[in-house]
Amino acid sequence: MNRFAVLAASSLVLVSFAPAADHRPGERLARHGDEIVVCGQFVHTGTPVVTWMDPGGYDAYRVDRRFVPIEKSTWKERVSEKKDASPSRFGLRRVGLNPEQVEQVRGGGWDLATLQSVVDQFVLHFDACGTSRKCFQVLQDERDLSVHFMLDLDGTIYQTLDLKESAWHATKANGRSIGIEIANIGTAPADGPNRFDRWYHREGDKTTLTVPGTASTNGIRDKSIALSPARPTPVVGMVQGQNLTQYDLTPQQYESLIKLTATLRSVFPKIRLEYPRDEAGKLLLKKMPDEGYKTYQGILGHYHVQASKVDPGPAFQWETLIEGVKAIEAVK
Repeated sequence: MNRFAVLAASSLVLVSFAPAADHRPGERLARHGDEIVVCGQFVHTGTPVVTWMDPGGYDAYRVDRRFVPIEKSTWKERVSEKKDASPSRFGLRRVGLNPEQVEQVRGGGWDLATLQSVVDQFVLHFDACGTSRKCFQVLQDERDLSVHFMLDLDGTIYQTLDLKESAWHATKANGRSIGIEIANIGTAPADGPNRFDRWYHREGDKTTLTVPGTASTNGIRDKSIALSPARPTPVVGMVQGQNLTQYDLTPQQYESLIKLTATLRSVFPKIRLEYPRDEAGKLLLKKMPDEGYKTYQGILGHYHVQASKVDPGPAFQWETLIEGVKAIEAVK
């Protein structure tokens, strides 16, 4: 068993119906700041995580809006603006469950074994917003959607929902997947106008990434990091038959994503360490055929699920993710 599996297994037995003999009533239990939440239990990842319960976290369970004036944030105000809005931005995982299991979990009664039987995909998105703060504003306040994780430019992971919930992030994949929105402003047509100059600045052989606006409002937690893309020049490639250009993720994002993916694989054995491939064995650069998708278990991009999407884009380094996770899993 690899060390992430050990961490996951040890963390998932912390919650018990019997009181711990070595803790007094009222004693506060320390957290390390790297835990994700699965069925109400903490699992270590080895990388910074801010949950919806933490100061500065993003809470997708709330029905009010986060980034409007507080007197305009209520659900009543939201309905006055959007008549068909739903108070919930997530749903119940039902894919693969029988009627008895649905009754068991519909009140929140998920156990890990049942959740493991359902979750078999990890869907990667770029947020097209550039920061996790802006991403949550768009999802929560504007589009009434959700995602389990957001990965900011500095490598901070934000968890907005317990993984037992069906986040609304990738249509038909929602019931069986975990989703992550990676902070990146996304793609542009390769032969179109340059839309990257406000974010990326090239000097010699180095490119710096500067978030427009002020440091006090962009939500980046670690302001000591000099942000830059993992590769200094934009990457051009085909996705969904479109010739697109995109700047790469930051090294901090890859490091955190690798650790999170390794953790998810230790908790959810059905998520294979694989991405969709074409007949030649290379990365599939378009939507998966429906029949192939039905049985696919592993890591995939949003564009593998929906033909209208191109994220995580041509710059995303799939092999860097796969090899990084392999390295972690090789440590006994």
